[in-house]
Amino acid sequence: MAIKSTIFKAELQITDMDRNYYNDHALTIARHPSENDERMMLRILTFALNASDSLSFTKGLSTEDEPDLWQKSLSDEIELWIDLGQPDEKRIRRACGRADRVIIYTYNRNSAQAWWDKFKGKLQRFDNLSIISVDDATMTALAAFSQRTMQLQFTIQDGITLISDGERSLEVTLTTTK
Repeated sequence: MAIKSTIFKAELQITDMDRNYYNDHALTIARHPSENDERMMLRILTFALNASDSLSFTKGLSTEDEPDLWQKSLSDEIELWIDLGQPDEKRIRRACGRADRVIIYTYNRNSAQAWWDKFKGKLQRFDNLSIISVDDATMTALAAFSQRTMQLQFTIQDGITLISDGERSLEVTLTTTK
């Protein structure tokens, strides 16, 4: 019998002064058995950073043709494709052809740098592709926020994100690689 996903609930209060976006979101997150707290919390962070009424989680790890998150138009066109980690070049090429914008959030600094060095020449040509790096200390600190039921506040201003759960807070500054 296969191990089932663990369900997490998160209430997000997002104040994004950089995009003039202010909204609350109630999320249900299915954490795949092979996914750790760090990666799941990175999914939540990327949701907050790109939040909109039409942004949603996909089946993610269990589906090859879908990203971790995406935003679709009313006519079912992919406006935003968000992947986490270090996808292969073919997947990125396909995503850039299908979506208006593609964002990849990399983590695990050493392997992410090796991945970027390998694909840099081939990926520079995609104007609709952004690659953002999350440092190892941030990933570790994000995992500390993981609970089955979460209430998180995200304040985003001048490219800096402050995350708080009422007991602790974390300041996140991301590095844009491309």
